[in-house]
Amino acid sequence: MAMICPNCEKKTDIKSINQSISIDVRGEDIEVVEKFYQCLECGESFESTQDYDVLDAAYREYRKRHNMIQPEKLRNWRKSMGLTQKELSDMIGWGGATISRYENGALQIESHEKILHLVMEPRNLCRLVEESPEALSDKKYNRLIKELKAVEDESCSFEMVFQDKLGNYEPDEFSGFSRFSLTKIFNAILYLSKDGILKTKLNKLLFYADFKHFKEYSNSITGVRYVHLPYGPVPDNYGYYSEKLVNENLLVTEEVFFGDYSGIKYVSNVSADFSVFSDSEIKVLAMVKEYFEDFSSSRIKDFSHDEKAYRETSDNQKISYAHASDLKI
Repeated sequence: MAMICPNCEKKTDIKSINQSISIDVRGEDIEVVEKFYQCLECGESFESTQDYDVLDAAYREYRKRHNMIQPEKLRNWRKSMGLTQKELSDMIGWGGATISRYENGALQIESHEKILHLVMEPRNLCRLVEESPEALSDKKYNRLIKELKAVEDESCSFEMVFQDKLGNYEPDEFSGFSRFSLTKIFNAILYLSKDGILKTKLNKLLFYADFKHFKEYSNSITGVRYVHLPYGPVPDNYGYYSEKLVNENLLVTEEVFFGDYSGIKYVSNVSADFSVFSDSEIKVLAMVKEYFEDFSSSRIKDFSHDEKAYRETSDNQKISYAHASDLKI
């Protein structure tokens, strides 16, 4: 293409060049593409006038790697709540320019990232609004409280329906000494289904994530009970979870064919909310997903059949987390 070179000040042919560079972001090397032009007349290079910032690209990749909130997600959420930057900052107790900087691309510090994840949960935002009435007008205060409590009531009702179906049990050896959490199992499914996964493999990954976390930290992630079925250990009443996510359009299904046979493949329609998990839970979920990445459904089924947790239980029997100590991973 032709344009005026700022170096030789001639209208001449210009070559667009992209090259990979490494930018250090908090001690981590992030590779991004640097875009610039080269004048074919004088040979000099100059920056691209395109709306592109390599530092912003590096920050975005860093956030993606660490499951951090991107600027537009924060901005869109804040606006959906009808809050100004000042109102949100005042409620959290931050300086007036902090929210503005994060929405405009500044990389948030770790402690602020955790606070933002918490604040974006309706229940936590409702509590924050109640504790900061002076930050909002009476009209906005009353509207937010009404809307957020409605969301919380709906969530509680949903929890009760599932508890009735799945059993309202106390934490014990069959739940990994954790209280049953719908939120965690839903988001674990969404995370594990991000790139698409067959139903059989998904159920095994949930088993390995919960039992691996118990093995390392003495409690499960989801509080779900697992049972011995012909295809291996699976969450008790596992069909309820995927059915609900599919009905809510958070999970989509595809039929996959293998010769004369077919299977159900799940693909998450939204990103998992990692704020519901602890650091150790995120670490274990990622490790389990990576460990079994190249396993087919058939291979992971056979692998799970060799677990002591499976060999020492029988059909439809609940599996104690005490077997986690002998887990093969």
